[in-house]
Amino acid sequence: MKKLRLDPNWQERLAAIGFGYHSIDNIPFWVDDYYYEISNQQADTIYKATAELWEMCLEAVAYIIENKAYERFQIPNFIIPHIEESWEMDVPSIYGRFDFAYDPAHNTLKMLEFNADTPTSLFETGIVQWHWKNHYFPALTDQFNSIHEQLIGSWEALKPHLTGQTLYFSCLKETLEDLTNIEYLRDTAMQAGIDTQLIYTDDIGWNGSHFVDLEGKAIQSIFKLYPWEWMVKEDFGQCITQDIFKAQWIEPSWKMLLSNKAILPILWQLFPNHPHLLASYFEEQEHLLNFVKKPILSREGANVAMYYKNELIYATDGDYGDEGFIYQELASLHKEDTGYAIIGSWLIGQEPCGISFRESDMPITTDKSRFIPHIIK
Repeated sequence: MKKLRLDPNWQERLAAIGFGYHSIDNIPFWVDDYYYEISNQQADTIYKATAELWEMCLEAVAYIIENKAYERFQIPNFIIPHIEESWEMDVPSIYGRFDFAYDPAHNTLKMLEFNADTPTSLFETGIVQWHWKNHYFPALTDQFNSIHEQLIGSWEALKPHLTGQTLYFSCLKETLEDLTNIEYLRDTAMQAGIDTQLIYTDDIGWNGSHFVDLEGKAIQSIFKLYPWEWMVKEDFGQCITQDIFKAQWIEPSWKMLLSNKAILPILWQLFPNHPHLLASYFEEQEHLLNFVKKPILSREGANVAMYYKNELIYATDGDYGDEGFIYQELASLHKEDTGYAIIGSWLIGQEPCGISFRESDMPITTDKSRFIPHIIK
């Protein structure tokens, strides 16, 4: 971690590029005056690990579907045929983010989880930290970050496979972070020549046979920043399988299997002792003395408990847990004087293309964790 002389106009500079949530309750979410520096070799290691884990995840999805191994995922039965059809039809998928624990002392990179359905911080990773680099290091060109170009290229590749004339983009109302990420994604789709329209999730309608926008037009392709596990519990969740147009939902419903932490024990079962995996189980294991107990549907570090030598050392609050837990080997996190850091590695259109650092005062990443930019040197 390296320090910088803080730009006195950093907040105005960020606001000028549309980054309106750089601080939360007057506490910086974005850190402007220090950064992480990685080598080309480290960037290459992250790239290869991300690509390999993605292939392993696809194998795991195929295994679950072929063996009907849904029982641990708490997925309603009615949506399972939709999941299987979206997998068989190769419904378009655009992105995901692996979260890694990096231990420089042992040079290990371990997957903590895969944010496969509705990962955020894409705007910060692809745009904000690139502008940050150009501000502080104008002569430096290296950053593990080709997200913007990869997004446009991926939309261009998907364009011929989209149904309907308009690709809708959706998030909840009054969610500035989600709206910023959605509008960024929509902008890259428009740059790829796709006709788009914003519709809030709250405003999606159902006319008895298919989904409609506020003007009553059919929604046939839609990118949503709204979790599948929430969608299938909504009143209109059953409508997804009754839709005569079979709207394309991006991310597709098969991504439910990867965004669910139940995928972690499945991966460990299929690829035991893989160097980028942490031992993970559905039941508490006596030989895991140091472990993390995670609800399978937890978000932003909620209801996570850490155990060292079978003694609870730290836990977070939240509303998750009724859905069940998995038990994952406790990882060694990189620690600086400023806090604990994890690496987020983005995959867009099958290609690893960018990283972010999130830093926390305590060893669990939450919605209060800070975003730290990086450079390659």
